[in-house]
Amino acid sequence: MGEWRTDPTFAMCRALVDGAELSSFAGGPYDVRAVVAAMRPEAKDGFLLDEVPWEHFPRGDRVREAVHLLHTGNSPVRTGAGVVGGMCADDMRAAAVLAVPFLIRIAADTRHPYRTGALAEVSSPARARYFGVASRDELLLHRGGTQYDDLHDDYDDYGVEVTGYPAGWSVAAARAAITADTTFLQPLLDDPDPKLRIHAAYALATTADPDHTARAAFRTRLAAEQAPIVRAGLVLAIAEATRSHPHPSATAWMRERWRDGTRAPEVRLAAAIGWLCLTDPPPRRPARRRRPPRHGRTRPRHGSPALDGSRRRNRRDGTAALRPDHAPPRTARTGRRPVGPAPLTPRAVGAARSAVLSDPGPGIRP
Repeated sequence: MGEWRTDPTFAMCRALVDGAELSSFAGGPYDVRAVVAAMRPEAKDGFLLDEVPWEHFPRGDRVREAVHLLHTGNSPVRTGAGVVGGMCADDMRAAAVLAVPFLIRIAADTRHPYRTGALAEVSSPARARYFGVASRDELLLHRGGTQYDDLHDDYDDYGVEVTGYPAGWSVAAARAAITADTTFLQPLLDDPDPKLRIHAAYALATTADPDHTARAAFRTRLAAEQAPIVRAGLVLAIAEATRSHPHPSATAWMRERWRDGTRAPEVRLAAAIGWLCLTDPPPRRPARRRRPPRHGRTRPRHGSPALDGSRRRNRRDGTAALRPDHAPPRTARTGRRPVGPAPLTPRAVGAARSAVLSDPGPGIRP
């Protein structure tokens, strides 16, 4: 973690800490959004890595070397595309964003042995929080805007990376790079490899999609998809795209998939998660106010019954003399009275005695 302090962006991050305005660096050589937007299509298609200013961003040289080794097939996924995922996990996305266009082209190459692993890391820099997101408010949430010239001068609620670099710039640049290469990603939704289809859906879910093109592609693939796990991934991708670009009919569609008991459990679970993320939680009910006691008296609080049921047993034994022989006592476990004649209580005995004394009947004297 020490070598990143020698990167040119460290001076920018120090200036931001000292109170410099973030807008003063927008569009400059250390704005990864501007760097991604300036990458020529020929440089991306031809893997002209020397045209990309990797050295402007923390650990950029390491990412460049990983992309080169992965492209030439001299490195497995763990030391190739895994570098991108590892840096995102360490909250260092700026240099990882520059690898996104090249990872997409590796995934589109049907002859490449590590295309699935490369595609799995494409969407990693495009999400603000990589691990630990499990709340309804943040899951599947991302910002729709991708152009640096229409953003505010703050950090867009993304904060800063561990190096001090604005995280919102990295996330916006990654989504812009994925949006620019949707023509490579959409055909991968029909790839024979199920894992590749899932990763393609997750990558396309992060694109700027105001026309709902990606969501329509998800629905089309979902109609023909047979694997339940891929169907679940497509449902989650639809939910993420809808959260960025709201669409009421998609929310209702998600609820229908969740309530449909004939669908696979994986699909229903994904639909439930998506529907929860697309809707607001119900308002909390106000706490019930306790009624004040009458005449200022408080009811005595009895202690908890003994674990062995001795309290119930003592109460039952005290009224055993008034209980008919054919009426079994209450069970100590449930406290429910079995079906049968009601037991005689002292009040019932007193009422019956009063009735007999008041009307003894013929031939009976009190």
